[in-house]
Amino acid sequence: MATEKVGIYRKYYGPIPTDKSGQPLLRSEWPKKRAFGWAVRWFGSEGKRYSKSFRTRKEADRYAKDIQSKVDKGRIDTPNKITLSAFINEHEKVMKGQVANRTLKDQMRALNIFADYIGRAVWLERIGSRHAESFVANRLAMGRAVPTVNKDIRTLKRIFNLAIEPRGYLSDGANPFRKIRQRKVASKTPVYISSEAFQRLFGAAKNTWWKALIVLAYTTGARKDELLNLTWVDVDFKKNQLRITRKDRSDWVQPWQPKDHEMRIIPIPEKAVNLLMAWQSIAPENCPYVFMEHERWDYYRQQVAQGKWRTGQAMLNNVLRRFQTLCRKAKVGHYCLHDLRRSCITNWARKLPMHVVQKLAGHSDIRTTQQYYLSMQADDIKKVQDVQNELLGKIPGIDMTDPKLTHSAQKRSFPGKPAFRAES
Repeated sequence: MATEKVGIYRKYYGPIPTDKSGQPLLRSEWPKKRAFGWAVRWFGSEGKRYSKSFRTRKEADRYAKDIQSKVDKGRIDTPNKITLSAFINEHEKVMKGQVANRTLKDQMRALNIFADYIGRAVWLERIGSRHAESFVANRLAMGRAVPTVNKDIRTLKRIFNLAIEPRGYLSDGANPFRKIRQRKVASKTPVYISSEAFQRLFGAAKNTWWKALIVLAYTTGARKDELLNLTWVDVDFKKNQLRITRKDRSDWVQPWQPKDHEMRIIPIPEKAVNLLMAWQSIAPENCPYVFMEHERWDYYRQQVAQGKWRTGQAMLNNVLRRFQTLCRKAKVGHYCLHDLRRSCITNWARKLPMHVVQKLAGHSDIRTTQQYYLSMQADDIKKVQDVQNELLGKIPGIDMTDPKLTHSAQKRSFPGKPAFRAES
């Protein structure tokens, strides 16, 4: 148990004073005869005593007040010492299974880049805001995109918060990225695949597998990993629904969980259901995954049987590259699979309430739906123009025969500038 009150005591140093006969003075007489400073003492949660010395009582009082507030909150233990290298290794082990594999991969990437910059042997408690600020400046000087650097700042800030609590390696307020602000970057219009462009994509798809995949992505807004980890059990052919849910390890199914950690049900159109049924009739036998092709199924079974399949390994390879090849064949421009999801969410937002769109998309924050996925289209602009014209009502337009706007108007001159005449 920690002490309820932090103590302040005199801390004597130097030889013990003596009287005229050479006998040591009583302790009560030391303050007038012996040099001293001040010590703040308290006990940690496990009974360990801590102490810190100061030259003046004022310094000791100030420090004791800070420690007392931490005692009252139950945070009085001195942070444990650990190197950045050891912290990185521990973080990978501790977070595995707590966050999505892709999230952990991003965290380890940012941590390793930061460690390569400042050195892996540095004590975690020695890392300060100057290290973080220098790291960010270096990333920008190397030509890294501002959104990428901002992502590094967010990721590392989150990780160092974990080093404070629950891990206890840093004290409150010691996050080196706490005061590092993200760089401002102008937003851009989200990429949108129109219905016409999708029709060309669908026409360029030469097999049922591709047709089923892109139709499902374009109509359900499912993420790439959600589609590739989809099992036949998740498809309800009777209700025309798709279930995005966590997977436990069983037989040939690998453990997996969606990004938002929540199960959601998405309706699917009849044409998508028909395509899935057509693909199921020729899909690999006994394969639980909807979009695993024959060759990949054979390779997957072999790797799992030999114990070589890694947790978090992508169920399919080169899907993005193959999709971009499909885009080139369809002559629709440069897209990625995620653009099908963005376009689906934009289409939903034009017909459905925003909170419904948020749930279907699997966004924990509605601002994500609004900021990154909603794109204004040509017909939206036309509607705005119609509203603008309606607001103006019957206000007459400019009469171009007004003499002030024609060649018959008098010339006007301005100080220091040549005369101006309106052109007809």
